[in-house]
Amino acid sequence: MGTQSLLWNSVKKFLTCGLIGLTISDRYASIVPVRGASMSPTFNPRPRNFTDDYVLVEKFCLKKYGFSHGDVVVFCSPSNHKEKHIKRIIALPGDWIGATHNSHDDVLKVPKGHCWVEGDNSASSMDSRSFGPVSCPFHCFFFGLFE
Repeated sequence: MGTQSLLWNSVKKFLTCGLIGLTISDRYASIVPVRGASMSPTFNPRPRNFTDDYVLVEKFCLKKYGFSHGDVVVFCSPSNHKEKHIKRIIALPGDWIGATHNSHDDVLKVPKGHCWVEGDNSASSMDSRSFGPVSCPFHCFFFGLFE
């Protein structure tokens, strides 16, 4: 009986911690790996390094604060919703931006409910220059960085 009771208590603690962690990750904060060189040198500054940087994204403050120019955000890719992108906000709704979009030089007004985002390393970034303005609100707001 003692071993079975100990095992059951361990399983209950593991499940409880897992559910609490899942709730926190879903509602308040989560850790996201930064893959690729599109945000270099801010993230992943070392080329061909086998370790990624990670960001802690905090989701709760979006209800109180809006976005600003220069904020780094995490959002779902417009072409593949299972993929996340990390980019910097360049223009907010209503802003005019001169940009090359789909190989055309153009002056665009960012539509209501959208933002223009770009990677810090423009040579290797899939961003608004490729897929246009991104729908707001974003899922996450950049909060911290660690390796």
